[in-house]
Amino acid sequence: MRLNDITKRLASLRHLGLPLALASLGIVCISLGIAYFVIALYRTAELPGFFFYLTLQFLDRWARGWLLTLVGLAILAAGVWLLSGVAIIPLSAKPGSEDEFVLAYRRANRPPRITVVSGGAGLLILASLGRYASRLTCITPVQDPVEYYYRASSLYNFENVIFVPPTPDRLDVEVVLDDGTHHNIKENISHRELLATRHAVDTMLVDSYGSAGAERRHLIFRQAIEALQQADAIVLGPGSLFEGILPNLQIPEVREAIQRSKARKIYICSLMTEPGLTSGFGVADHIRQIVRYGGFAPDYVLVNAQRIDPDVRQMYEAAHQAPVYMNPEEYEETIVSKTDRVTMRDVVVEGAVVIEADLATSVVQLTASLDQPGAGRTVRVLRHDPDKLAAAILEILRRE
Repeated sequence: MRLNDITKRLASLRHLGLPLALASLGIVCISLGIAYFVIALYRTAELPGFFFYLTLQFLDRWARGWLLTLVGLAILAAGVWLLSGVAIIPLSAKPGSEDEFVLAYRRANRPPRITVVSGGAGLLILASLGRYASRLTCITPVQDPVEYYYRASSLYNFENVIFVPPTPDRLDVEVVLDDGTHHNIKENISHRELLATRHAVDTMLVDSYGSAGAERRHLIFRQAIEALQQADAIVLGPGSLFEGILPNLQIPEVREAIQRSKARKIYICSLMTEPGLTSGFGVADHIRQIVRYGGFAPDYVLVNAQRIDPDVRQMYEAAHQAPVYMNPEEYEETIVSKTDRVTMRDVVVEGAVVIEADLATSVVQLTASLDQPGAGRTVRVLRHDPDKLAAAILEILRRE
């Protein structure tokens, strides 16, 4: 820890100087009183032989004094250091202020370190979370060039954000659909009408030699692994399940780092199903895929509970997409959780706590026509809202 960090932490005790001094003086007086009782007892009573060693009688009195003083100072320093992490801070430092004090409030030492595993536009949506984090590391999908994300992010003013690929190895992602056909994930499966009603049953990484390399060890960027190891929260999504999230979980080193991490693991479930990939999937089906390929269940799953306007729903239905909602039959149990703001009831699905919240917003976008180049129409589409997602994630991090 740097000297500046130590100084900053101890500075939180500046309002507790007098109480600490009085407490220390009281402890000294109590210690002297106990010492006099022990001396009187030692001189007047017949004590067992081990008291000779317990009271350090085999040492010179000066040596005893120095030894006890050093031990006391070490214990006092440890206590002050622990106290500096839970300091009581006044609302106002102005002399004579009548503002109340914030009592028993745990002071946050630093903003959280957050690592995101996702891809596509969803990764850029969550990159806005960087302004609330001390560091936001976005691990890009193994098949995507990291330069794409840096070029796209140049349109925004992201803070504390870096984009990192998991490995320098050249890998592709292949999916197997329920009709037995194999497809490269880059084939834009979701826009192929003939595959719209299909869904993926398996996925694998393929190396440059055309062989499956899901369990093969790879060169891993140290920055990616350290980001997973040091994170306070690991966020999966938002983004395509089979294109943006599962590919990185199939890299053994990445998967194992996430499994070992003590960070809170949060999955942001898709707003809509993806034609040809997750058609017919519910929330539980999405979680099962993470458990299957990642070997862990997320601690929390965020699911959009916003009502969708009929015209927007109709447009998605025409594209063979349906909202991903919670089904009552998926509930395993209900638990009561407490946050700084409210006590709420959550449900558990596939071992993960599922939180339903308003996470999306409708935006108007221009859609080009493939049949008539130059022509287009405006449509309303549903997208994850950066501010709503940030609020939901930070609320989870505040949970006890």
